[in-house]
Amino acid sequence: MNVGIDMIEIDRIKKSMNRKNFLNVILGKDEYKQLSERNFPIQSVAANFCAKEAFSKAVGTGIRGFGFKDVQLLRNDIGKPYLLINENVIDKLSISEFKFDVSITHTKNYAAAVVVCDKER
Repeated sequence: MNVGIDMIEIDRIKKSMNRKNFLNVILGKDEYKQLSERNFPIQSVAANFCAKEAFSKAVGTGIRGFGFKDVQLLRNDIGKPYLLINENVIDKLSISEFKFDVSITHTKNYAAAVVVCDKER
């Protein structure tokens, strides 16, 4: 089992969101759609960013061999977060036999995510 964790100050994401292409650079298509329906809440964007960083730490690569858009943090119908990982990344990183669980949280000032990577049984 591997674990990755990340935390970020909300203000850093707030400043980044002022850059024209920031959301297009870090968000995948489905992720962008979900967050746009909620008017891109800064805390949620920050949590999504953290989840990608936490994933990179759980697989042990850092953000190498894939881009931010290749790992999407989505929410199901009741709001439970889950990761959608691009098939090319799964193949490239040889992680097809792994299951990923994610937990996110945020306050007014910080967002954090934990990703647990374990072999499927």
